[in-house]
Amino acid sequence: MTHPDRDPDPDRIDSRAGFYAAVRAAFDAAATQGCREIWLVDRDFADWPLGEVEVVDHLRRWAHPHRKLTLLASHFDTLARRHPRWVAFRRTWGHVVECRSNTELEPARMPTLMLAAPLLLLRLADPLRHRGGVSRDPATLLSARETVDAVLQRSEHAFPSTILGV
Repeated sequence: MTHPDRDPDPDRIDSRAGFYAAVRAAFDAAATQGCREIWLVDRDFADWPLGEVEVVDHLRRWAHPHRKLTLLASHFDTLARRHPRWVAFRRTWGHVVECRSNTELEPARMPTLMLAAPLLLLRLADPLRHRGGVSRDPATLLSARETVDAVLQRSEHAFPSTILGV
């Protein structure tokens, strides 16, 4: 039960604005504190703030040759249309970004999460209502990595950073 005089749980997400703020903060933490790998999982990334200037700036600060960003989705059609800044970042940093598609898993069953181990896990349990949270618990991060691995095992390369002949 929350007390009316106290701030709500800062790690709880209960709105689209809260989700966007949590994504921005997570990318900022990854850029500031450093982490070797980041995994993003969603059915299509349509409702992520990936194309925002602030998010792309955090990604540029984070990106180094020894780091890896992996996106797992059912498809990338919407991401390509809705997030042109992120697509431009992907073209420049294609050597650290990998996009993979899992078409075996029903899109509605695809988890919605960002894992920046060992820093944090951002997960939406209810993506339609933007309900979820951020965790820094090592056991929770390990469980999330197992979830990512399960989706990754049945995925294939998708959304190349460049198309030959274009």
